[in-house]
Amino acid sequence: MAKHKLQRYAENETFKNLFQHNHYDVRKGEFPLRGKWHTYFGNHNPIILELGCGRGEYTVAMAKAHPDINFIGIDVKGARIWRGCKDSIEQNLTNTAFIRSRIDDIEYFFAPGEVREVWITFPDPQPKRPRHRLMSPNFVSKYKKIWGDTGILHLKTDSRLLYDFIHETAKEENWLIETDYADIYHTENIPAYLTDIQTFYEKKWLKEESLISYVQVKIG
Repeated sequence: MAKHKLQRYAENETFKNLFQHNHYDVRKGEFPLRGKWHTYFGNHNPIILELGCGRGEYTVAMAKAHPDINFIGIDVKGARIWRGCKDSIEQNLTNTAFIRSRIDDIEYFFAPGEVREVWITFPDPQPKRPRHRLMSPNFVSKYKKIWGDTGILHLKTDSRLLYDFIHETAKEENWLIETDYADIYHTENIPAYLTDIQTFYEKKWLKEESLISYVQVKIG
């Protein structure tokens, strides 16, 4: 397993669509594309992030379905993000990129107003550490630094804890819940991208007959 990871780490160094935190001191402003992502993509199309992207299933699939939008997957695990980078290259997708970094440093990779939406798919529920949940006010305060006047947060989860948490937090923070599906696989007229795109973990939870939920929140 260790050898397998080392091979992926080595290949990551050759991917032109991957930007790794250890190549820059981002907190000193060394990341060259902050505020200039249009120079990488060659356009000024909207940017959507997949946070904790893992293997990048949503980044790749959404980019393929929406060539007029740029998608960037972010994850700290190099062996996982390798898959998304490689799939994007093999499918000749020019509207994708990946960042290997902690989500805590997201504001150092993007300028204010540079990102339109954030996807969070099957994050760690962090049952004992609510501030560490990727949809907590703690993290949303970071997203606000890279959104414009408003931003859209998408949560897809098998966790009832997180499903209830985002509803409670939205009420407390005056966020607007625009879309709410408590059980996407047993609800009629669900958008295809919510069921047709399945992450590694989603397939695992479905085999265990877990309930999958989706919430879309508008945050000012």
